[in-house]
Amino acid sequence: MKRLVILAMFGMMALSTAPAAAQDAAGGAGQEEATTYDFDDDLVTGDLVRPDGELLQVRRGGQRSSLIRIREHFIPEMLKSVEDL
Repeated sequence: MKRLVILAMFGMMALSTAPAAAQDAAGGAGQEEATTYDFDDDLVTGDLVRPDGELLQVRRGGQRSSLIRIREHFIPEMLKSVEDL
């Protein structure tokens, strides 16, 4: 039984390579015509699509002063802290 299966597998492999060998012998490899593709021009038309509705006009916020205050005596205070070391 095992020999029959192995023999069948070798037989299938031999038969599957026979058509390829026949094509090569007939000159099928390398002498095929080149495939060319021809694309025609297509005109694409379309409109600008925007959402429906009205545009909103938003007022700019008022000018605000900064809440961060610069310490005027920062550098002299730093120098005093270094002198104490």
